[in-house]
Amino acid sequence: MFKKVLVVEDFDVINSGIKMALEGLNIKEVDYISYCDEAFLKIKNAFLMGTPYQLIISDLSFENDGTPQELKSGDELIEKIRQEFPKLKIIVFSVEDKSYRIQNLYKNLKIQAYIWKNRNGLKELKKAIDFVSSSDQFYISPELNTTIHPKKTIEITDVDIFLIDFLSKGLLQEAISKKLKEKGIKPSSISAIEKRLKLLKEHFNANNPAHLVAIAKDLGLI
Repeated sequence: MFKKVLVVEDFDVINSGIKMALEGLNIKEVDYISYCDEAFLKIKNAFLMGTPYQLIISDLSFENDGTPQELKSGDELIEKIRQEFPKLKIIVFSVEDKSYRIQNLYKNLKIQAYIWKNRNGLKELKKAIDFVSSSDQFYISPELNTTIHPKKTIEITDVDIFLIDFLSKGLLQEAISKKLKEKGIKPSSISAIEKRLKLLKEHFNANNPAHLVAIAKDLGLI
């Protein structure tokens, strides 16, 4: 079991619940930080002092109280940690349930667990801590399992990238159809474009075309 843990969370009521969960696992040395910049400095200082943290538990969203911050989200903090401490174990504890965001944390930032903050969140958090302390496998709340193990997956093709890129430039489906025909890409009908965009929106949990473009940009697809 872990001996030294850092919790990055800016709501005291959540910290109280996490504290109870950690005490139940007999984890004695736990620090609590409300800001991502301060959290990274604490991680770095602990490493330099020869007493590194063994586990980081972090939220993704942090309230802006006016304090200047270079790292403004848990995603940015985790990316920074991965750059300098690639083997440090990280559990995300968040209300976020968007699949594209969870997949980025899982596939690209290599977190060890993702726990959804719901009524069973603290119970799942305890299970996750115990699990990742002795395993290299990924742990995720059961309710979110399909976000990384979808029942139906699709391959993102070059044509999909074209479609999203055209959307980002403000082109309507009729204009996109014309562009595809000019490039000799098939199918290029308006109905085919409409069906593919609908599938892409479902795949990325996008609410509308603009949201799909924003997600694609976040993932570096365009």
